[in-house]
Amino acid sequence: MTHVLITGGCGFIGRYVAQELLANNYQVRVLDAMIDQVHGDAAAPTPAGVEVIRADVRDKDAVNAALEGIDSVVHLAAEVGVGQSMYEIARYVGGNDLGTAVLLEAMIDRPIKRIVVASSMSVYGEGVYVGPEGQRFESIRRRAASVKTGAWNPTGPNGETLTPAPTDEQKPVDLASIYALTKYSQERQVLIFGEAYGVDAVALRLFNVFGPGQALSNPYTGVLANFASRLTNGQPPMIFEDGEQRRDFVHVRDVARAFRLALEGAEAPGHVINVGSGNAYTITQVATLLAEAMGVPQIAPDIMGKARSGDIRNCFADISKARELLGFEPQHRLEDSLGELADWVREAQAIDRGAEMKRQLEERGLVS
Repeated sequence: MTHVLITGGCGFIGRYVAQELLANNYQVRVLDAMIDQVHGDAAAPTPAGVEVIRADVRDKDAVNAALEGIDSVVHLAAEVGVGQSMYEIARYVGGNDLGTAVLLEAMIDRPIKRIVVASSMSVYGEGVYVGPEGQRFESIRRRAASVKTGAWNPTGPNGETLTPAPTDEQKPVDLASIYALTKYSQERQVLIFGEAYGVDAVALRLFNVFGPGQALSNPYTGVLANFASRLTNGQPPMIFEDGEQRRDFVHVRDVARAFRLALEGAEAPGHVINVGSGNAYTITQVATLLAEAMGVPQIAPDIMGKARSGDIRNCFADISKARELLGFEPQHRLEDSLGELADWVREAQAIDRGAEMKRQLEERGLVS
């Protein structure tokens, strides 16, 4: 039986990865710091049969103990959220980059066969765009001065109109936030370590993960959880810019299966691989669909017409590589899964901290 350590395994994604591995005859151990911002609302219990070590991934002694008898590692432990990373810089760099370094040092001279690290679509910055004549643009950035005037969509080098296209792994990274910087550092550390020490290493670039069990009272977590928290408290979802920005939403069960496939796939080591649904949704569309699923269609989203520092306009996944290397195929479409999410939200206790998040960003000049 293969023994797997999941760092951050008591979190939203980690619990589903643990369930997926247990169901496929793995033995699972978890290392998690259980920080209040993520776990304060006790979103869901850790699955039965999982050994839990409560400790920070930066604690060398705890990490060494957690690695005893382990064959493979799923590295999920990280501080999450673009907005918060822009002012709690030391927290994000310490938790994400130093935490990964401590883990990798502890793996040296251990018989660990494979490590799979959770990276993020945020490393891309803006996604891929196509010009009027079909030319591909991979390094597009919005101009801050244009965004402040409400010109939300990026344009080409000569001001030409661009159409967003699926983003594949060939696109160069463009790090637009501290969070993105730390996630890229995590994936590069793991891949460099794997090559140097002969350990199979895989980085999964996750797009927007959703599903039951996400921390509803953490305003810096996924957008669907934020919207659900607002709606369940009778408040409109807060949407920055004009709401027409596009994202890819992938169900947490699909993500968990992708991690298992990455642990097992013979072709995966050495690669970074997108994990998404392959579909694009506008943020306003998502808020409207969720309100309908929750039975409050009359609560229209609050379109604020302001942009957050570090945000990008469009990014959604090309998952061809995941299909080829992992045999991955999404099974849970957003449109078909919001009822399940709404049912869970009704039973959970959600504290709406969206206004607090907005105030914190505005006080630091990170919203314009």
